[in-house]
Amino acid sequence: QVQLVEFGGGLVQPGGSLRLSCAASGSIASFNPMAWYRQAPGKERELVALIYSGGMTKYADSVKGRFTISRDDAKNTMSLQMNSLKPEDTAVYYCSGQTYREYWGQGTQVTVSS
Repeated sequence: QVQLVEFGGGLVQPGGSLRLSCAASGSIASFNPMAWYRQAPGKERELVALIYSGGMTKYADSVKGRFTISRDDAKNTMSLQMNSLKPEDTAVYYCSGQTYREYWGQGTQVTVSS
């Protein structure tokens, strides 16, 4: 059984950057895809970015060009580099990995505010 834990969230000013990480208790090699989701207050959970085992990535239109998803299977980690942050990026961000079942982290809060 693999557990996922997100860290790196916090308070940042508009235009700033944060790097979120997702650490797994075991191998992530079989996760296909892995993904970052976010959920803002009063809104539905939104797919932010995903990365397939072959390295191909997809992004929500709202973050394309600003966010970069990556995975390091040797370290059993996944990251989300977030640049040029906007107030509308404020949300709880969740790490996900898909195998025969879907694994989720506990979430980490990102707040973008002056």
